[in-house]
Amino acid sequence: MPTWVVIVIALAIYVAVYVLYGRKVARDVVKVDPTRQTPAHRFYDGVDYVPGKWPVVFGHHFASIAGAAPIVGPIIALAWGWLPCILWVWL
Repeated sequence: MPTWVVIVIALAIYVAVYVLYGRKVARDVVKVDPTRQTPAHRFYDGVDYVPGKWPVVFGHHFASIAGAAPIVGPIIALAWGWLPCILWVWL
């Protein structure tokens, strides 16, 4: 399977999940309210409660979620081939 096909399929899956499932979780589970202040703003003290810049917060969030995929994915690929590896990273 050509690499570009895998990339296109992965992007389609990511966009679909982000748009459909993310919106449902934000609405039904988290109940996002854009007018509500975060604790960093509400309890701001300049030491422990300080609003973070969005690139830093995004980086920490992404690293927490995707932390296992780069480590476990190649190990799965060595043991069982690339299809289980790609499924591990996607799912």
